[in-house]
Amino acid sequence: MNTPLRNRVAIVTGGSKGYGFGIAKALRAAGAEVWITGRDEKALNLAARRLRVRSFRADVASSSDWDSLFEAVMERSAGLDILVNNAGAGVRIADTTELTDSQIDSIIRINLIGHLYGCRRAAIAMKRRKSGIIVNISSVCAIHAWPGWGPYSAAKAGLNQFSKCLYTELRAFGVRVTTITPSWGATDFAASAGLADRHPAAKPKVRARIMQPDEMGRLVVSICSMPDHLEISDITVQPLVQEIVPM
Repeated sequence: MNTPLRNRVAIVTGGSKGYGFGIAKALRAAGAEVWITGRDEKALNLAARRLRVRSFRADVASSSDWDSLFEAVMERSAGLDILVNNAGAGVRIADTTELTDSQIDSIIRINLIGHLYGCRRAAIAMKRRKSGIIVNISSVCAIHAWPGWGPYSAAKAGLNQFSKCLYTELRAFGVRVTTITPSWGATDFAASAGLADRHPAAKPKVRARIMQPDEMGRLVVSICSMPDHLEISDITVQPLVQEIVPM
């Protein structure tokens, strides 16, 4: 059995479904000890049993939840080698004038600030060990523009730029940072953002031809399995079925 990540410890946020589930599944198959997090404890525990991984209920937007998560991982697993910041949410996709301040705040906290919380804690731990990799899952909304996606796009663009800056800070310590920027994917994103009835990616025929959770998982494992002296700073993935004609 090919287990390139044997004895590595990994955290995957938003690991109970979608990309997070696929990533956790692939990391586990590659030999890693995997922790998955999420806000829905029932779904999280079910996913953990299916995947045979550890679970820890946590909200990425909560700094205290991040503290509790890292305390548990350091105590039970004695270190961290891989952090995959996957958790995210559209919250509400609509013109900025139709959003409330609370919705804007949630979009930024979940898709940007929560990632920074995790990155800071992982960076501290990895600098001490002089090894590790942080993988941030972004979105093509970070590099393209569509109406209704303003705050979400701003959060993802911020994540992309932050990841580059973080890499410059950690490179000398042997720690790598990679941003994966996917487009349409076979996840629950469209439905949870209230777009199930009008987003092309929610249609069965299209859904079968876009990025699948297992495909995202294999990509993450491939990146994490690269030789320690090589860095993949960012990678963009989009399906052929999607025509991108933004601003």
